[in-house]
Amino acid sequence: MLSLFAGLLAACGSSDADGLTTITVGVSNNIFDTSLRVADANGYFRAAGLKVEFITVTASIGSAALQSDSVQFLNDSPTNFLTAVGRKIPELAVAMNGGGNPLGLVVSAKFAKEHGLTAQTPPDVVAKALAGSTGGASSNTTKGQSSIFLKEYGADPASVKWVMLPSPAADKAALNNEQIDWFVTSEPIPLQVQDAGDGVVVAGPDRVPVWSVARSGYGQVVVVRQSFAQENADLVRRFVGAVQQATAYTRGHEAETVAIMKKVLSGVPEPVLLASLRLVDWPESDAMDKAGWATTMAFISKEGALPKGTKLPDSNWTNQYLPQ
Repeated sequence: MLSLFAGLLAACGSSDADGLTTITVGVSNNIFDTSLRVADANGYFRAAGLKVEFITVTASIGSAALQSDSVQFLNDSPTNFLTAVGRKIPELAVAMNGGGNPLGLVVSAKFAKEHGLTAQTPPDVVAKALAGSTGGASSNTTKGQSSIFLKEYGADPASVKWVMLPSPAADKAALNNEQIDWFVTSEPIPLQVQDAGDGVVVAGPDRVPVWSVARSGYGQVVVVRQSFAQENADLVRRFVGAVQQATAYTRGHEAETVAIMKKVLSGVPEPVLLASLRLVDWPESDAMDKAGWATTMAFISKEGALPKGTKLPDSNWTNQYLPQ
């Protein structure tokens, strides 16, 4: 990991001959990265004087990559961000570029057949079928979201044998080789598994109210180091302004957005990308507020993934860099 970070440092914050400032951005390669990819494809970053290099990071190394300056911006889940805040790591959320949880709970084709599960099976029946099964999780976030689903429908998360895996791609591989019976992660991977005939998506925010935007709050936030924002206020302002422009564009241009994401997530069918995009609330404004964070904190507290006593001080989030 250290060698990876060291190799990236030289490119951070450099200026090109064309006057653009190069910055690195940590992404997860799921549907929540859409506004960042749209900002790049549509030239919003370039118009802001920025050249963006995307670096794929997992939940386990995102905060470390940010603190080491391997990435200057991190497209992060609220759970990972709040975990860092709870550990007194000086991070700052500067924009909210996606609401809700575009999750999919996908069971293997074999498990679905053995338990009579289909995409139309009621969530409570699905939850009961998962008791005693083997579930995969690539982060505390997805494990916690799985547990929220199980508890909501009267199933005990402790009855599940959990296999912790390094990434959503590893979840998919473990499902295919029968190491696990099911997993939960952000789209488009679950729908992609279903499209390939290797599994069935039996739960998502469109059918599970506890995963809905209204119940879960914020789904993704743009995070920086507090010191970086203080020292590079204009750069942060230009970056989040471009992201907000792209988020609003994504909200109203499905076909164009799918075409952009198809180039990024190669191999993912267009219907899968479209269905995934529709599971996210793409806000017209990337601004945050106390009510939104209260909803988010309440949801994440149910995951049981945060350090005990975690609070979110006002000093760890701000709208001051967003266009007024």
